[in-house]
Amino acid sequence: MNIVILGAGAWGTALAVTLASRHAVTLWARGADQIASMNAARSNPRYLPGVTLPDHLALSADLPGIVAHAELILVATPSGAFRSVLKQLAALNNRVPVIWVCKGFEAGTMKLPHQVAQEELPDYVARGVLSGPSFAQEVAAGLPAALTLAASDTAALREAGAALHGGRLRVYTSNDVIGVELGGALKNVIAIAAGISDGLHFGHNARAALITRSVAEITRLGVALGGRMETFMGLTGMGDLILTCTGDLSRNRQLGLRLAAGESLEAILGALGHIAEGVTTAREVDRLATTLGVDMPITHAVCRVLYEGVQPRTVVEDLLNRDRKAESSQ
Repeated sequence: MNIVILGAGAWGTALAVTLASRHAVTLWARGADQIASMNAARSNPRYLPGVTLPDHLALSADLPGIVAHAELILVATPSGAFRSVLKQLAALNNRVPVIWVCKGFEAGTMKLPHQVAQEELPDYVARGVLSGPSFAQEVAAGLPAALTLAASDTAALREAGAALHGGRLRVYTSNDVIGVELGGALKNVIAIAAGISDGLHFGHNARAALITRSVAEITRLGVALGGRMETFMGLTGMGDLILTCTGDLSRNRQLGLRLAAGESLEAILGALGHIAEGVTTAREVDRLATTLGVDMPITHAVCRVLYEGVQPRTVVEDLLNRDRKAESSQ
């Protein structure tokens, strides 16, 4: 299959590397200079250092040229660039399936990617989301991973799912687009909280409690939006949450660790060199939860640290001092 991957960040590059062993893959970046540099080095040192790009992996900045021959398009841009890329695809009269892998909310709109896609893509374009517990560095190294491909019409993406599944990449299917997207977005927010907890040396017990209560929090919002409870117990819920809250490769967890050490948000984001989706998502989810009347104390606590300048230790103490309640009430 001729697969085009839009976005040469860490995850887009990792998918390109692993899929190129079985398909004709072209990796696109907006900047011609970035493509030229990657072509010369046959690597992506800024976003995925230490990984050699296969000789047969094509690189291009010519969006119209590569879309014209695509059979499947994977959008691997950050959430903030998702709408602009879909606008470009729509202008090119693209008719092949589009699958996105971004995990977050659009800034300022409180919208998940599927809502953006509904506004920008024609109805006849099959679309879905690919998500799950997956660090780019490990996928690019050929280590095993399991993901979920979700679409409201799973039959429309049957061929795409078969193409993505293989080697050491296992792809399950779901029709719960909202649940899959929400789990992938919110785990980044919770990972910031987990990083703060670890950075304050609160221990493994505290981290386990945080992750567990976060599942309840994510599920409350997910069900209110129309997602299914069982999705939040699966790969794109509990699975991605555990990985991102405990793995040292998690950018959002690293951000939390550095916040706990007293660094400013601006300094951390500048030093990371990558986008931490949890920063934007936290504010959008906090607004959405308030609008819907859904209680999300952990997300709100993260927002207080990120946007109100409240000290991390203060918000943790506030969470610990919340009134007792029955666990099953969530």
